[in-house]
This record gives sequence, structure tokens and C-alpha cells, in this order.
Amino acid sequence: MKSKKLLLSIMGLCWLSSTMVFAQDDAQQPAQADPNEKPAIYWLYDNVYRTASKYNDFQTATMALYSLVALEPQNDSLRFNLAYLYFDAQRYPSAVLASRDLLQLNPNHAGGLEISGYSYEALGIPDQALSSFEKLYIITENVETLYKVAFLQYDLKRFAECKTNVDILLENPEIDNINMSFQLSEEVTKDFSLRVATLNLKGLVNEEMGDLEAARKAYNDALAIAPDFIFATTNLEKMGN
Repeated sequence: MKSKKLLLSIMGLCWLSSTMVFAQDDAQQPAQADPNEKPAIYWLYDNVYRTASKYNDFQTATMALYSLVALEPQNDSLRFNLAYLYFDAQRYPSAVLASRDLLQLNPNHAGGLEISGYSYEALGIPDQALSSFEKLYIITENVETLYKVAFLQYDLKRFAECKTNVDILLENPEIDNINMSFQLSEEVTKDFSLRVATLNLKGLVNEEMGDLEAARKAYNDALAIAPDFIFATTNLEKMGN
């Protein structure tokens, strides 16, 4: 089960723009240098980074970004790009470290928190992933993020917290307009509304908490919306229904 689209799209990949200005008249008295003007070497590395990214040259793009970060260590956009490069290459330990440096610089950087959360999850460290997604939800109040929080709480057997967040989700009509992609078989993937996924999760958490009647109702409510949602069907069959 995976989100239909990675929430990183809310951040986008921060491309660095560059403009170089040359003197038009050698006879003119040179203007006083702007203290905020970037040195020429910055634009060189910027051009290398953008060109390497265009040609999918991970190693060169990474090295160019390291050089840019060295020139501007307080630039959180550069650090986000570096974390994203590692995440996109599935180099999750490096993505975690890069996002950690980014979050030390800017603790509320939504993209950094998201990369951190998904990277920790990929590394099988759900408690750290949950911490990142909880912070991300506080910043964004995004319902997909809240579903991720609830699902990780279920995974970590924090059932009371999971149930509370599931109830919050089900009260939000926005979940009817958001789809998630589910792998129904090796060949078939299908989108279902976030409400269907949340009802299924409600069934799971109620089942774990011993409320079997509420669990059956939640599974059946999911199937009433999406009769082909095989996960709810399977869960009901396991309960003997």
C-alpha cells in the first residue's frame, strides 16, 4: 500500500536559478560590489548541478551540491535538494543524515520532515518515522499525513492514539476527494478513496482493541463504498464473517 503521490510534491524540487551580469563598458568606473552577490564559483557549481541533474548524473550532481552547501551552509534549499537527491536514489541512510542537517537549520522545513519520515520508514525505524510525520502534520495539517501518522501508530501498537486520529480523519470530508493506490495483485493496482483506507484501518484498530462489532462495521462500511476493496474482505474473512 502506498500513497498515490508522494507528498514531496507540495515542496517540489528546488531548482536554482542563475543570472550573470557582465560589464558593458570597460571605461565606466566599476560599481561597489554588492555584499549579497554570489561569487562566480557559485554559478559554476550551480550550472554543473543543473546540468548533471538534467542528465541524471547522480554522482556529479551530488558533488556540485556539496560544493554549493559549502559556499552557503545556511541555505536550506540547497540542503533540501541534497536530501532529496539521496532519497530519490533510495540511499536512505544518507537521506536521513542530510535531512537531519536540514532540520537542525530549519526545524519546520516540511520537505525535510517528509524525507526524514519516509527514509526512516524505508529503513525499518517506524518510531523515528512517526516522530517526523507527527511534526509534519502539526505544520501542514495535511490529511494524508495524518493517515500516515495513524497507520504508523497502529504498526507500533499505539492503538488508542491511532483510533483517535482515525476518528478525526473520518470526520473530515476532504478524505472523500483523496485517493490512495493499492496493489491488488502482482499485475493490478487500483486507486481507492482515503475514506475507504481509513475505514479499513478503523476496523483493524478496533479488532486489536477487542471491539469486534465495531471492527466488522468498519470493514463493511469500507466495502459499501468500494465492494472490490479486497483488504476489508480479507479482514472480515479472518474474523469468520
